[in-house]
Amino acid sequence: MTDPLVTLSALAAWSPWLPFAAAVAAAPRVPGVYVAREGLTGPLVYVGMAGERASGGRPKGLHGRLAVYASGKALASGLGEAVLDRALADPLWLEERLAALAAGRPERAKQWGQAAFARADLHVAMATTTDRAAAATLERAVLDALAALALWNRAR
Repeated sequence: MTDPLVTLSALAAWSPWLPFAAAVAAAPRVPGVYVAREGLTGPLVYVGMAGERASGGRPKGLHGRLAVYASGKALASGLGEAVLDRALADPLWLEERLAALAAGRPERAKQWGQAAFARADLHVAMATTTDRAAAATLERAVLDALAALALWNRAR
């Protein structure tokens, strides 16, 4: 199989790989596609997209999509669900959450989501597009090109 990073570079102009928190801060408020990998040099694990979504007239784009994951509020869809599923399968991670509860420090669901993202150690690269339709087209092309990889995406 061709190197997945070579495959990606043929499909779009990607940003540098950034740790998840830095990617949230750097993400533009325009539509596009993001790719996540475990660690800086680990395997590609997820492909997602963001359209022009707006709140209060302010576009959210890639920044909005990544920010909602970072907030811990998107645990039941897309990347948030994939990250939480993996955290819940990690006995040591669960023991940490339960120890906090036993010590009288219960955490809210969004705190579990934030802890799950910290555990995942994701790094993200992004490519911007002109609109939601172009983002959806690029996302499909990336998913098709990476079909041989065991991505976390459920809908492929």
